[in-house]
Amino acid sequence: MSEGATTTTVGVLSDADLAAHLADQAGKILLQVRDSGLFSGKSLGKAGDQTANQFLVHALREQRPDDGLLSEEEKDNADRLSQKRVWIVDPVDGTREYGEARADWAVHVALAIDGVPTIGAVALPGLDLVLRTDAPVVVPPAPEKLRMVVSRTRPAKEAVDVAEKLGAELVPMGSAGAKAMAIVLGDADIYLHTGGQYEWDSCAPAAVALAHGLHASRVDGSPLIYNQADVYMPDLLICRKEHAQIVFDALK
Repeated sequence: MSEGATTTTVGVLSDADLAAHLADQAGKILLQVRDSGLFSGKSLGKAGDQTANQFLVHALREQRPDDGLLSEEEKDNADRLSQKRVWIVDPVDGTREYGEARADWAVHVALAIDGVPTIGAVALPGLDLVLRTDAPVVVPPAPEKLRMVVSRTRPAKEAVDVAEKLGAELVPMGSAGAKAMAIVLGDADIYLHTGGQYEWDSCAPAAVALAHGLHASRVDGSPLIYNQADVYMPDLLICRKEHAQIVFDALK
């Protein structure tokens, strides 16, 4: 280190502060990787994923060495199954959107405690925004005509059918995190997904949604349970509480 150089340390952060700080910093790293101009296409997505993952994994192992860890970009360690506290992260949720310099991609950092999505943060770097479980914002009221977020490229048939039954407008959007946060921000009203996901796709969004007083469950109404041996999650519903039953009814 050169003479006069200084270092800064984060200090001891609460779980919520740590989740938000890591999601925010990983998002900034991802923007730097993209703005470097050194990568394009699939290589950009790979470089972003690997760089953000390294940061998140090393930081969590440094800051929470006794906790379990599950990341999309990291080899799974079965030791997490015996741990009460497990961090579940997705370094880039929406790689395609990230590569296209869109705003509808996210970084997920969550802490599941006894399988429950308890603490988390979802960064939307394209919007310079981090939504977190310990700092809920006011969810705006729904308009008369409901809006359902669906995949930009492959809208699930069930979601399209439910939208038709409810007379809802379809809103194509990228990543799972962006879709879920659209409900929190009042840009949409229902996120129904039946095409299959993994735990890292929904743990942080579900934690943030629940902290904002929203409904988050499987499409049969059962709770979302994380830190499972099989990390595949077939379906998900996030919406305002008053809309959950009408979605369940429309699915029948």
